[in-house]
Amino acid sequence: MPPVLVDSHCHLDFPTFEGELDDVIARAVAAGVTRMVSIATTLAAEPRVRAIAEAHPQVLYACGLHPLHVHEEPVPTVEALEAVARHPKMVGIGETGLDYHYSAETKAVQQESLRLHCEAARRTGLPLIIHSRDADEDMARILAEEHAAGRFECVMHCFSSSAKLAEEMLALGFYLSMSGIATFPKSQELRDIFAAAPLERILVETDSPYLAPKPKRGKRNEPAYTAMTAQVGAEVFGLSTEAFARATSENFDRLFAKAAAWSAQNLKAA
Repeated sequence: MPPVLVDSHCHLDFPTFEGELDDVIARAVAAGVTRMVSIATTLAAEPRVRAIAEAHPQVLYACGLHPLHVHEEPVPTVEALEAVARHPKMVGIGETGLDYHYSAETKAVQQESLRLHCEAARRTGLPLIIHSRDADEDMARILAEEHAAGRFECVMHCFSSSAKLAEEMLALGFYLSMSGIATFPKSQELRDIFAAAPLERILVETDSPYLAPKPKRGKRNEPAYTAMTAQVGAEVFGLSTEAFARATSENFDRLFAKAAAWSAQNLKAA
């Protein structure tokens, strides 16, 4: 049996998976990925993602407004996020965050949205899921300010930023999530950042359909490939794949406590 893993961040509602979800999830389970969190990147997408979670026991979900979509629909109210969070399989707030690489012109709205999501995370007790690209200084400042105003849990999804931001986020008690980027030959600096972090603050993910790990790079990513990233993660930490899988699954359950509770009651395999 393969080691049991969690894909802590994927996008199963994207068109590339249409008509194939049963097979995609079956391949994930065969690879040891017994749970996966599918992310709704807008509130408009939430019903679609919720339906996938309701139809598949292995799928949980999260919801928020991705920073690249702030120009497409209004920033959600805290109350709207709280309402969505009442669903038993809705386990995280986001993804939210800052992306100045593609949309620097919407900085102000992105920052407003991020702060509202922080408040929603505080009120619901669900972890915040952060997307950060080319925005390290503002990201560190805003999350530190918001955390000082009221504690919340958080994961830096698909972490590929600087060592400085990693240190600042870890100092707040946050988690770093390892994606397929960490498997790329030119990502040694990123692997070193993860190696310097406490193992108990590490998650794994695919961000599928994006960022397929080596040796699938350039192809459509899917949750089953979490196992390939976990193999590299194990090497980074000098562990067996089994030990790394066990540690990151325990980390997921600690951070995503609502997901852990639901899984304990409804998934024998978990």
